[in-house]
Amino acid sequence: MTLRALIFETAAATPGVGTLEETLKWGQPAYLTPETRSGSTLRLGLPKNGGFALYVHCQTTIISDFRSFFPDAFAYDGNRAVRFDAGAALPREELTLLIRSALTYHLKKRG
Repeated sequence: MTLRALIFETAAATPGVGTLEETLKWGQPAYLTPETRSGSTLRLGLPKNGGFALYVHCQTTIISDFRSFFPDAFAYDGNRAVRFDAGAALPREELTLLIRSALTYHLKKRG
């Protein structure tokens, strides 16, 4: 729920994102920017190896770009997710950057 709240907080504080829609994709909570189409979908999920994860579309550069700034600070699942241990404290500042990057991904491509 903390990560979900951070997604909504970041969306509200980021110009150009517009209204955030919460829906289900593949049975997981997903967050889209249907009004502005500014971002790539974010999803929350439970990896098979435990904990929880924040997923992005695997054909974007969102995770690889994020990993270049924080190479050892997170557990990555290829180019599609950042994984967390259950009960672990979330690094809010760093995650805000990742979320903002996903929510504005298409704006960068347009500009």
